[in-house]
Amino acid sequence: MASKNTLCLWYDGTALEAARFYAATFPDSCVGPVHRAPGDYPAGKQGDVLVVEFTLMGIPCIGLNGGPHVAHTEAFSFQVATDNQAETDRLWNAIVGNGGRENACGWCKDRWGLSWQVTPRALTEALADPDRAAAKRAFDAMMTMTKIDIAAIEAARRG
Repeated sequence: MASKNTLCLWYDGTALEAARFYAATFPDSCVGPVHRAPGDYPAGKQGDVLVVEFTLMGIPCIGLNGGPHVAHTEAFSFQVATDNQAETDRLWNAIVGNGGRENACGWCKDRWGLSWQVTPRALTEALADPDRAAAKRAFDAMMTMTKIDIAAIEAARRG
């Protein structure tokens, strides 16, 4: 049964490639049905991949090959909570190493322009520390990072 709420992500002819990458990289992800265009459309021809159904970390999504007119922005991002440095490194390196690019404070973009926040749970906990001085130290440390370094966050939190 189809979900009532599905994320629609716009691609320029690469929805199937993106869905396959996400399914291979993120847990609880898979590629579903691929729908081909029944006729020509502004961004493609009859028979081209038009829509790809996929699940990304348990979230139902469709990839729409709508053409080059719409670009992804940081106004939308996936935030992935990681449990340790190895998981943080694996996901970060998969995204950035597959044509993506680094950004500040645990943010990066994949090769299709989608923004990702690879956020260790240790960072979230540090920023919520009731000791506001400890939270501020962790925050200040985060502000100097691209990929989050959990050991550095924990050291800053301890002071």
